[in-house]
Amino acid sequence: MTLARPFDDGPLWIANPLGITTGTEASGEPAADARGGIVVDGGRIVELVAHGATPVTPGAAARRFDASRHVVTPGFVNTHHHFSQTLTRAWGPVANAPLFPWLQRLYPVWARLDERSLRLAVDVALAELLLSGCTTAADHHYVFPDGLEHGIDIEVEAVRAMGMRATLTRGSMTLGEKDGGLPPQSTVQDHEVILEDSRRVIEAYHERGDGAQIQIALAPCSPFSVTRELMSDTAELAREQDVRLHTHLGETIDEERFCLEMFGQRPVDYLESVGWLSDRSWLGHGIHFSDDEIARLGAAGTGVAHCPSSNMRLASGSARVLELEAAGSPVGIGVDGSASNDRSSIIVEARQALLLQRLQYGADVPVERALGWATSGSAAVLGRRDIGRIEVGAQADLALFTLDDLRFSGAHDPVAALLLCGAEKADRVMVAGRWRVVDGRVEGLDVEQLIAHHSEAARRLVNG
Repeated sequence: MTLARPFDDGPLWIANPLGITTGTEASGEPAADARGGIVVDGGRIVELVAHGATPVTPGAAARRFDASRHVVTPGFVNTHHHFSQTLTRAWGPVANAPLFPWLQRLYPVWARLDERSLRLAVDVALAELLLSGCTTAADHHYVFPDGLEHGIDIEVEAVRAMGMRATLTRGSMTLGEKDGGLPPQSTVQDHEVILEDSRRVIEAYHERGDGAQIQIALAPCSPFSVTRELMSDTAELAREQDVRLHTHLGETIDEERFCLEMFGQRPVDYLESVGWLSDRSWLGHGIHFSDDEIARLGAAGTGVAHCPSSNMRLASGSARVLELEAAGSPVGIGVDGSASNDRSSIIVEARQALLLQRLQYGADVPVERALGWATSGSAAVLGRRDIGRIEVGAQADLALFTLDDLRFSGAHDPVAALLLCGAEKADRVMVAGRWRVVDGRVEGLDVEQLIAHHSEAARRLVNG
């Protein structure tokens, strides 16, 4: 399977959808009337068609996709994931563990990853995301045992083959168990090896500007798995290369205690001390912040990936999303690892975010706001405006959902029904103007064969 080119057969009118959301309704930005549909051409959105109108783009009316059964959204954007963890879903020994014991049991398993098992894990994660309406995903890969030094290269190949977009973060760990960290020594790397490979993958793969398919970010795993020096040097390299920074922060109280014991600082103070408190950075989870820390993160424009299912699964807590946004932090949705969620569905995650934030802030948190976190909000977290929204000039990345299942019977508002009734699978997904999912199936992918190979790799991994 290879990446399809954008449409070269002329404009296509996605006509008269059952419902449509632009991804920006809750942001205060004026939204154009697109109830008559969308015209895409050359991989971009070139026209929004008003209710009852026909396209003015020459030739668009001649190539028409009837969307009258579909609710249309921007392609969803996933801001935090660990693709490799699809191999360790629902593993019995950690099924009921909080974060630190969960990590300590799983690190030795992940240390056995090889190139074939990683590729299978990534393919499964990408396919599952794509089927949930996700067109762009950020992955945080930080385990590089011997033989897996080219893990990022493998991920690049998989993303290109699936025809999606991705921000692939070159993660790292330097503090093994003998240094007071959590991971075994077999999973950590030397400082200079990490920086050298970080520079290599940026130069080899990072694309800039609108329409980028592959972007690279730098991502030391967490404060409890790398040295202060690596955090500082990584920030400097990111500034030099003009790429983004990512790490886990504020996920658990245990992490807070670790930072106080190891560095004598709370996590946000530590982040600032190593040059990370900026709009170049985004943080996975971002739960345990004080009012002052939220204000500082917002003033810096530091983004947060809200991971509701993982945070509930590990009993870590819940991010104060509305307060982070009000302070100025971009907020998006993260699926997180498929061993702490344990699935890779972005639309399910948007529903979880809506319900969890309503539990904190009240039932008047709008459905459109949660959809915005998963689209334009997530795009902003990744530093992009060309995706995650339906507007003229944006990339033609779209997800189309039907409401034909029993769960939707009796639903009146088609957009609200996506989250309130619990949509799980897209009928069609477009990336760069090409259909990548048609009739609920990934184009060109033998899913049954992938499941068989992936399941066998998962059994081998956990059994040693």
